[in-house]
Amino acid sequence: MNRLSGKTAIITGGGSGIGQATALLFAEQGANVSIFDIDSEAATETRNLSKSALDIQIVDLTQPEKVAQAVTHVIDAFNHIDILVNIAGGSGRRWGDGPAHTCTIEGWQKTLDINLNSMFYTSKYVLEQMVVQQSGNIVTVSSVLGLVGGDEDFGTHAYATSKGAAISFTRSLAAYYAPQNIRANVICPGLIATPMSKRAQEDVHIQSRLTTLQPLTSDFGSPADIADAVLFLASDEAKFITGSVLTVDGGWTVR
Repeated sequence: MNRLSGKTAIITGGGSGIGQATALLFAEQGANVSIFDIDSEAATETRNLSKSALDIQIVDLTQPEKVAQAVTHVIDAFNHIDILVNIAGGSGRRWGDGPAHTCTIEGWQKTLDINLNSMFYTSKYVLEQMVVQQSGNIVTVSSVLGLVGGDEDFGTHAYATSKGAAISFTRSLAAYYAPQNIRANVICPGLIATPMSKRAQEDVHIQSRLTTLQPLTSDFGSPADIADAVLFLASDEAKFITGSVLTVDGGWTVR
């Protein structure tokens, strides 16, 4: 317990799924937690589930000026930002994401906006403070699809591109900001049982593939599996780790 005592953490997408599990775990471990989420009901649910007081910022992360305002609020409230966890994002299927030859222009742009541009905005404004502090820690949650792409069942090329770019961006941060005592690492989850993966969870065909896709358990992972990995990278236990890409995928990427 108290592995994050005295630290201030921003968690994007903290209203549900992996973000919610991470926010609750960080609060249990003593952090001052600020949730950045566009869904006020979801963010409030996370706050109600926590035994600690959580700060909530209802913000559209695709709007840079709104992100800047939310980060300024955290600095004013807590004086420093020690940890940024980039989790917010989602599928672009509803806007037409798919294989490159069928992916719509809207699907491409919207998917990169919610998964990649939003991460850049939060990182940019938080890093402005971390550079002043000469310390900080960024953990980005990407996806196995950013490493290996996807077959016909996972052929969302804008999504895979956004997650691959998130890996490259975070490793670039690690290289550049290491002399300023700022760490940056990436986690690549496999299929996790969250609201975002509802389509896959209800697909009998995908369920039948789990033995091959994620042979360690032949099942979906849980949000807690990812939250535990985030906690490790965010804690001082990982103080000598930066630029790493940690797969938490039940064996997906070792095949």
